Amino acid sequence: MSVQILAEYLEYLEVEKGLSTNTIDAYRRDLSDFWDFCSSKGVEDLENVARQDISLYILKLHDDKYSSTSIMRKIASMRGFFKWLCANGGCKSDPTLTIEQPKLPKRLPKVISVKEIEEILHQDLNDTQKVIIELLYGCGLRVSELSELDISNINIKGKYLQCLGKGSKERIVPLGSKAIAALKRYLPKREFIINKFNLKENHLLLTEEGREINRQDIYNFVHEQGKKIHKTISPHTLRHSFATHLLENGADLRVVQELLGHSDVSTTQLYTHISKKRLKDVYFAINK
Repeated sequence: MSVQILAEYLEYLEVEKGLSTNTIDAYRRDLSDFWDFCSSKGVEDLENVARQDISLYILKLHDDKYSSTSIMRKIASMRGFFKWLCANGGCKSDPTLTIEQPKLPKRLPKVISVKEIEEILHQDLNDTQKVIIELLYGCGLRVSELSELDISNINIKGKYLQCLGKGSKERIVPLGSKAIAALKRYLPKREFIINKFNLKENHLLLTEEGREINRQDIYNFVHEQGKKIHKTISPHTLRHSFATHLLENGADLRVVQELLGHSDVSTTQLYTHISKKRLKDVYFAINK
């Protein structure tokens, strides 16, 4: 696969499909990894890639202990690429057409309780860290959405924020009283950092050294907070908990769908299963 063909495809994903930088990077890694495998087997031309090559690659992924989710993503990356390649005359037949997706185990998203959220917030957190928790849990943001927020995306007076979700879809998310209070404490500190380092910075979350707080910073911070409540958690755990707690308290499914930025309500419906499971667990714990 030439560098030019890959670059053209990634440009298509960005311009035509409106995919985020993180998603495009994932496509780049997946396709480069697949082509490295093909090259190691002596396949030097995209026209010569056969279904057997893809089947052998998938078998290698299983041997390398990749999860079903990761394998599904890599298959989706290959399917999207070859569909585009055939449509643009770069390939006569699509070798991915009859490839089967691995079956995913039915696994409900991990959530934590309101009490555990409160335990985290009652730790010795600074103003920046409290904003991170309040926006992940109180607004149900994805970690990429949070890390990419600009100061202009926050409207404290209007009590909402704007963020870009998957596919660069913009959505409005209400800010609750606790998130607003956390932001009001943090923003003067941010202004002090801006002035201290003479920055021309629009990024919302900054370290005390004036550096942008990125996705990995947020992952590491949330993971450390999980240890304090003896749980392994990620930023997505807080998003899952946000949705589950809303539904448990009577929120309409369609409203939660809008708040999460899901394009399909069936994705949001998964959280109703979590709520039912949690209710059963509580019932049987009481009635032992």
